[in-house]
Amino acid sequence: MQIYLPIAELPVDVLLVLAMSLAVGFVSGMFGVGGGFLMTPLLIFIGVPTAVAVASEAPQIAASAFTGVLAYWRRRAIDFKLSAVLLAGGVVGSAGGVAFFNALRASGQLDAFIAISYVLMLGTIGGLMLVESVRSNLDVAPKPRPRRPPTRRFFDRFPLKLRFRRSMIHASAISLAGLGAFIGFAGAVLGVGGGFLLVPALVYVFRVPTAVVVGTSLFQILVTMLASTVMHATTNASVDIVLAILLMIGGSIGSQFGVRVGQKLSGPRLRLLLAVMLLVVAGRFLADLVIEPDEPFSISQTERA
Repeated sequence: MQIYLPIAELPVDVLLVLAMSLAVGFVSGMFGVGGGFLMTPLLIFIGVPTAVAVASEAPQIAASAFTGVLAYWRRRAIDFKLSAVLLAGGVVGSAGGVAFFNALRASGQLDAFIAISYVLMLGTIGGLMLVESVRSNLDVAPKPRPRRPPTRRFFDRFPLKLRFRRSMIHASAISLAGLGAFIGFAGAVLGVGGGFLLVPALVYVFRVPTAVVVGTSLFQILVTMLASTVMHATTNASVDIVLAILLMIGGSIGSQFGVRVGQKLSGPRLRLLLAVMLLVVAGRFLADLVIEPDEPFSISQTERA
């Protein structure tokens, strides 16, 4: 069953797009991560233009984050003060990301930049997760290291220290806003929510309790992805609403089943599966970069400066 995407300007199989969004939603629910880093590459692989794939994935990420925010808000597991500081940088980062996105698109370098970014990002994260998960599954404990006295980190010297009572931390608003700006920038350029980057940063760097960090991260992702959607739609008209609706339908259904399956699997096995998935996607992008295509020339429209 074919349907025409007005912004992408190509017909796609509705069942194929729904199946992909169901699968990605399933993976998102099973692993507890956003699906943008998988859905965006899949859309590119089936022929959706890179700009449309990135922009149209943003509303799907926002819709998925909204359901999670409601659940964590009911549990009072969101630090809204921390979210406000992250968003102060996140919205600015999203605006900068959209401007950078448009500049790359006008120069004709968008596809190459996103492919290289995905190879580096997914390859690094997947490789680290693979090593850790294999050690956990084989029950190989790392060699103990001698304890060192705690040292003051460079961002601890930043001014504007604030106390976040719900998160039980005392940190500089500048460093937190900078983290939010980076996540917003990455989300606008690459079409990812950034939760798989934000959550580890808050937990391991800023030592935010896990019980609070997920809900707080989802709230920040919700607002930044909404901002990215509006800016992509108004500045370059690359949000395909038909594609976005299909992604939201499939993703919301698949995530419900993924949550149930994920609760039955052990943590190390989940991380091993996710690591393999990340490396496979990174490998596909790497192959597209290094293997000579059948048609070495392509025609694309660029904008004049």
